[in-house]
Amino acid sequence: MRISSPDKPLFPEAGITKLDLATYYAGVADAVFRGLADRPVALNRFPDGLDGGKSFFTKAAPKGMPDWAATARVTFPSGRTGDEVCITEAATILWTVQMGALELHPWPVRRADTDHPDELRIDLDPQPGTDFSEAAQVAREAHAVFEELGIRPYLKTSGGRGLHLLVRIEPRWTFVEARRAVIALGRELERRRPELVTTSWWKEERGERIFIDFNQMARDRMTVAAYSTRARPQATVSMPLRWSDLADVEPSDFTVRTVPALVAENGDANAEIDDVAHSLEPLLEMAERDEKDRGLGDLPYPPDFPKMPGEPMRVQPSKARHNGKGEKDSEGKAR
Repeated sequence: MRISSPDKPLFPEAGITKLDLATYYAGVADAVFRGLADRPVALNRFPDGLDGGKSFFTKAAPKGMPDWAATARVTFPSGRTGDEVCITEAATILWTVQMGALELHPWPVRRADTDHPDELRIDLDPQPGTDFSEAAQVAREAHAVFEELGIRPYLKTSGGRGLHLLVRIEPRWTFVEARRAVIALGRELERRRPELVTTSWWKEERGERIFIDFNQMARDRMTVAAYSTRARPQATVSMPLRWSDLADVEPSDFTVRTVPALVAENGDANAEIDDVAHSLEPLLEMAERDEKDRGLGDLPYPPDFPKMPGEPMRVQPSKARHNGKGEKDSEGKAR
């Protein structure tokens, strides 16, 4: 794979050049490929480096792709379809460096079936007043819930202050069902740790808690790949962790400079992630109980989505209409 302008600074503050980033991915090729293999991917590109002043997401496969690079056909929330870059070999990852990509955002599907996720993703997003340590507490609570359900989750840093939990699932449920499963998990965590967890889509209601970002499981919403860099000055990496390591690490520990040696010494913490594909039934049964026994239905989708069946109104609570008693229903409508 030819890398042009190898001395171009991509992360100037960290002193990481274009060649440095390509060398990083080559050094962890097996580990990074594990999380990207056969997945369509969106590229967060910075053609002139992090401080170059220009950045954009590339979803459609760009013109000038190498002949050997693959694509995958995906369907967007609007119903429109398109072809995206698909990672079918490690060389494609190096090609994304050539394109100035500082973040790789794969879909939770494989090329053979892009309508049925094979990976459940739980995004633990710290809100103002919280940080990585609170996200770690929620991750442990989520681990306990998964263990009760007979499901094995894998863990990685987000490359920022948050954490991601990944579960390989059988690819026989839709995006709507997978998102519903994440909502059910989030609500269970909220019940167990109400002072620490929120599933509120509206920022004004979240408080100083960890938000379970259930909409990262919606169609065309993607978390950053394991071992991908983040577009941050220190070239931090979204790093897989063993659960036993969670108490002793900080996100800043994992950068382009440090990760290759850690992987060489300790291996890939997610090396066994493809060994078992779990059923979503336990979480969907939890969702059914929430709806039947607690009257808890769907939650809002992102604003660019079409109105979804069963979705409540996308009205910010403070702007919802109230009746004379100040009451409102679950959709923000006056009662």
